[in-house]
Amino acid sequence: MHHLSDYELMLLVKQKEQEALSILYDRYVSLIYSFAYKALRDEQAARDIVQSVYVRLWTTDSEFNPDKGKFTSWLITITRNLTMDWLRQQRRRSSGLVAYLPEELERIPDQTPSPEAHVERDSLKEQVRSAYRFLSKQQIELVEDFYWRGYSLRELAEHYKEPLGTVKNRLHQALKILRRHLVVEGEG
Repeated sequence: MHHLSDYELMLLVKQKEQEALSILYDRYVSLIYSFAYKALRDEQAARDIVQSVYVRLWTTDSEFNPDKGKFTSWLITITRNLTMDWLRQQRRRSSGLVAYLPEELERIPDQTPSPEAHVERDSLKEQVRSAYRFLSKQQIELVEDFYWRGYSLRELAEHYKEPLGTVKNRLHQALKILRRHLVVEGEG
């Protein structure tokens, strides 16, 4: 079963094949833990996130679609969402806007399952750094607050003392700029 692709293993996980989940665990536990730990700087919380990710894989109705992207990207998206949920819960408990995370690009995990993935991740970091030069300081702050620090749009509107629609529009415009420059530079 170890020779099966991630997609094939996920199909077996949907059929409640425990060995398939175990193989996916062995393949990606270090990546998930590394991502969660770099975001949270808390070993126990990172372990809890890892457990939550695999519970989600076991119980979710949503399916990985290889036509829409890489399995690792899908897995990191799940990890990121669970990590952001954890941060929001902590913030609610302590209330107020607190910067939990270091530099946004340093949290993209360096520990990867293969040399190719390591090179790809470094390339992505460089592309994002390069594309940031097209954003204003305020746009960078907004992107970081939303995507990396886990604040909701409503929380950001309150923090910036701006209407929710204005914050949404500013974020949309910043993402359009990033997308345009990431695609252009990624093609080169």
